[in-house]
Amino acid sequence: MGNEEAREGISSRISVVVVNWNGIAYLGDCLQALCEQTRLPDEVIVVDNASTDGSAELVAERFPGVRLVRSGANLGFAAGCNLGIRASGGDYVATLNPDALPDPAWLEALAAAMDEDDGLGACASLMLFADRPDTIDSAGIALDLLGIAWDRLGGEPVSTGLEQCEVFGACGGAALYRRRMLEQMGGFDEDFFMYLEDVDLAWRAQAAGWRCLYVPAARVYHAHSASLGEGSSLKNYLKARNKVWLIAKNYPWPQVARWAPLILLADAATVVFACSQGNWAALRGRVRAVGGLPAALRKRPYAGLGQTQWAAVVRRMHGPALPWGIWHRFAHLNGRGTRWPRGKVP
Repeated sequence: MGNEEAREGISSRISVVVVNWNGIAYLGDCLQALCEQTRLPDEVIVVDNASTDGSAELVAERFPGVRLVRSGANLGFAAGCNLGIRASGGDYVATLNPDALPDPAWLEALAAAMDEDDGLGACASLMLFADRPDTIDSAGIALDLLGIAWDRLGGEPVSTGLEQCEVFGACGGAALYRRRMLEQMGGFDEDFFMYLEDVDLAWRAQAAGWRCLYVPAARVYHAHSASLGEGSSLKNYLKARNKVWLIAKNYPWPQVARWAPLILLADAATVVFACSQGNWAALRGRVRAVGGLPAALRKRPYAGLGQTQWAAVVRRMHGPALPWGIWHRFAHLNGRGTRWPRGKVP
């Protein structure tokens, strides 16, 4: 995909990896938008997770320049991304959800930022709701000292997200990663399957000294939770399970001991509230996480993490919030799950 004239004078090669599972309602528009980028990718790879809706056939028929990698099963986002990354050859690797529609200048803005700073391991996009393009879906990953992650500036007007700045990490739904960072970190943790795997990668990268830049000029329009739906039982289960593993893997000793009482109290309150609302998946996910704790603890990268390194990580973290502050971070997602009409680009 692309042409040599458009890439003349650009040394860094860019691969785009799109992990798809039954995304035919969005995939065609997403790939067409990649064909219209002002900085054309050197290759586009679609990893199809055993879709049954004809989306893999759509890629083969309509986008012959796209490399189609078919998996034999639904590998999830983390393993699907890793499969695409291994198949790619770019110095930079962009991950893009099939339900995310990038502006024409999206890839150019991300690549320009990455080119200017060798210390950047990732660049985050300005993700806007597809059905509310004046409202932010994500402006990078935010994480607090209780291990709670959320989409930075989620639900805020777009005018609040116009400042370029360093953030904790990039939402994997529309991000650009440096291959050297991905190789050093070993890519995404495939045990997470989907949800919070990008937070886990960001946390490991921060501890290793990599930084992440939020680039507001890189805009995409996102049909939030198009795959599973916001508030679905499976999504709640996976996020609950993965949150436990996220903390178990990445919070260093003895710092976790300092925050453990508040972490446990906040998490218990979350579970009680969720179950009172009929969301028993929040409890099931945490119970399942306990069985996977030995494997998560074996992957801890922090055996030798010093106080200086931890101080560098914590500078990118937020302080703990009161219960209503935590609720406010996610209030704009209640009952949501968006899409854009076929053939109608925001």
